[in-house]
Amino acid sequence: MVFAGRPLPAPNPAFLAQVAGSAFAQLIATALLLAALQRHSFIVAVAYSKTEVLQVAVFSAVLLGEHVSALSAAAIVLASIGLWLLSRRAAGEAGASRCSWWSSTAWMGIGSGAGFALSAVGYRAAAQALGPLQPWESAAYSLVWAQGLQSVAICAALALWRPDALGTTLRAWRVSTLAGACGALASFGWFTAFALRNAADVRTLALVEVLYGYLVSRRVFAEQVVRREKLALVLLTLGIAAVSAQW
Repeated sequence: MVFAGRPLPAPNPAFLAQVAGSAFAQLIATALLLAALQRHSFIVAVAYSKTEVLQVAVFSAVLLGEHVSALSAAAIVLASIGLWLLSRRAAGEAGASRCSWWSSTAWMGIGSGAGFALSAVGYRAAAQALGPLQPWESAAYSLVWAQGLQSVAICAALALWRPDALGTTLRAWRVSTLAGACGALASFGWFTAFALRNAADVRTLALVEVLYGYLVSRRVFAEQVVRREKLALVLLTLGIAAVSAQW
């Protein structure tokens, strides 16, 4: 916008509230997911956090009045069942014990999913609060605010409770900068998608990363795909395809 000779949008109260709430919800969600990972196996904790796909559809309808289409609803259900089947298989292979829905791990995972879902809906609301901008413009502007707030919060927390960790991070600035740049680029893609489409469709389509990761890991380790996994992959693919067909 600056290079095009146009002024930056004004950070109105609605935008600031949405982007700040979303930024901190994302931090809390990440903290809950890490806590769940410490208490139980990786795949079990992540499986609970992936209830985000269902939660984001509910939050979008309640908070923004954006209801998903019948096809999107079916896609969310299919993809969620596929994820559940994959997580059960992976948990069994890892020797992970079953985790009750009433356990602390479950609640942390579900809470993590809620935090990520709220942040997704909030970032979309923030983009809408900026008014008529190009999707990439609202994405870039929102991203700067969100990551700026998160950086300040994390640095303040480390300075108070883990000053040694803050010093280590600053000394490893080369690696940190590279990792941060990759994360910022990925976040820019997320924010642009939220400006274009409702959060439920975006998060469902994003499950393609699970599909990619699973297929690559199976290929690398040359492990046989059993019948349950094949069904799960088919359901996940159908869910992603159903959402893609509406874009």
